[in-house]
Amino acid sequence: MPSMKLIQVDMTTQDVTTIAVPDKFAGCGGREFTSRFINDQVPPDCHPVGAENKLILAPGILSGTSLVNTGRLSIGAKSPLTGGIKESNVGGTIAHHLARMNVAAVTIEGQPQEDRLFILRIDENGNANLIDASDYKGLRTYRLVDKLAARYGRENGILCIGPAGESLMKIASIQASDTDGRPCRAAGRGGLGAVMGAKGIKAILVDAQKKKPVPLAEPEAFKDAAKTFAGAIREMPFSGKALPAFGTAALMGPVNSLGAFPCYNATQGVFENWEKIGGEALAARIQKRGGKTRHMGCSQCIIFCSNEYVDEAGTYVTSSLEYETLWATGGMCGIDDLDVIARLDYLCDDIGVDTISTGVAIAVMMDAGRLKFGDGEAALGLMEEIGQGSQTGQLIGRGPVAVGKHLGHLRVAACKGQSIAAYDPRGIQGMAVTYATCPMGADHTAGNLIGESLSGKIDPLLPEGQVALSRNKQFAVAGIDALGLCLFTAAAASSEILTRLVNAKLGTKLKPRDLEDRWRRILEVELEFNRKAGFTREDDRLPDFFYKEPLPPHNKVVQIDGRAIDRTFDFQ
Repeated sequence: MPSMKLIQVDMTTQDVTTIAVPDKFAGCGGREFTSRFINDQVPPDCHPVGAENKLILAPGILSGTSLVNTGRLSIGAKSPLTGGIKESNVGGTIAHHLARMNVAAVTIEGQPQEDRLFILRIDENGNANLIDASDYKGLRTYRLVDKLAARYGRENGILCIGPAGESLMKIASIQASDTDGRPCRAAGRGGLGAVMGAKGIKAILVDAQKKKPVPLAEPEAFKDAAKTFAGAIREMPFSGKALPAFGTAALMGPVNSLGAFPCYNATQGVFENWEKIGGEALAARIQKRGGKTRHMGCSQCIIFCSNEYVDEAGTYVTSSLEYETLWATGGMCGIDDLDVIARLDYLCDDIGVDTISTGVAIAVMMDAGRLKFGDGEAALGLMEEIGQGSQTGQLIGRGPVAVGKHLGHLRVAACKGQSIAAYDPRGIQGMAVTYATCPMGADHTAGNLIGESLSGKIDPLLPEGQVALSRNKQFAVAGIDALGLCLFTAAAASSEILTRLVNAKLGTKLKPRDLEDRWRRILEVELEFNRKAGFTREDDRLPDFFYKEPLPPHNKVVQIDGRAIDRTFDFQ
């Protein structure tokens, strides 16, 4: 089997070199690679947008194979938003293309001596070079990818930043092209778009013409395991039925039924107009206008949770309108107009900011009385402020915690500087553990306990059992991220089937416990970096209002105390 390559880019000298993957990272992929690399190579006290920070892109261990739903790319760095370690995960096509070139990772370090922008272009053989990108300075992402396609052809996967990333905004995203070449998939969390901007990289182009899958140590064994895995995904009610029909918006009704949908800046647990923006309403609107309710946004996908939202004339607006965005720019802000939310989603992608952090920041402004809840036009106006880099736009671009501090408003739903997701920890107590202890800051994928809460595996309103459940889920998700799998395959991803796939791919003789230990070590590495960066147990706490303000309709507060939180990652 050919050895995997590491592409190293030094932006200070503009040198690009390719080496064999060092032995200590051999066999790693995705989040396992990015987190181990950051802990090993990045000074924990460095400035996140300084020359010493490094940006690393890593496809998963199983990316580039014939296995379904393996199109996820891990992007890692020290986060400008949290000040700690960060892995932001994105779909699209990039991971698939890189893996098929036997590229295990791309690392970008240093900074240009002058205020210059570059494109990093990787050809079909995995050879990389830097190209001047001064012509693209300030462009928003949709116009950028059109210009890149016109110049370099459409057979490219693209990662890029918008003006927010160039301006080093702390909520800046890295946008990835979907299977149709549109920059609508986002590595949104943690502000890694600012790190890419600080490195002087406007876009990364990866040639998509190489069609041959990566070599397998045991092709027949892999084929058998892959068939079993695909069948299990199709048989699961959520991945096989709900997601193809309604996309991730299928969660809207269930989360509201739990009273755990944080709306009006997390002052209510049920959005009275949730049915206007839920999965059924979204699907009906798209179908009526001739859009697509089923859409393949990422390489190798068989779930088709993506959609294409169109306006009344049938013109494309955005893809994909997802649950977290419907919450953050919808219910959290009291907005119940799908057309407004779709436009907000498009602008976030085009300007290059995280939809979650953006929506929560606007909700804080609404709660502080700077604009009214439900005022969609005002929210759209604020998006343009971000795009133009006005004083207000720059404030929002620093994230919801900065907005709250500036306005003297204490109700800010965030941990370690990063906003929570669409599951209130007073309505799902286990999310308090996940939000507080996740090394990445409050997160929407790491340790999400909505499935366990809906299935009755645990009572979401009681503290008992929540710490262990969150811990084990965080370990499992770290593994999903390391393998390059879509999170929505998790229910089908038993330790047994994943072990079969990894062994058949790499030629190893691992046991399920071996993989489970590896995923646990990912969290150990991330926590170690954060400790070296100055994080303490006091950072593993939610804002006071979660402990003091009861959330209607259940009128509960977070009941899991600091002593229990501190035992979450007791590795002894």
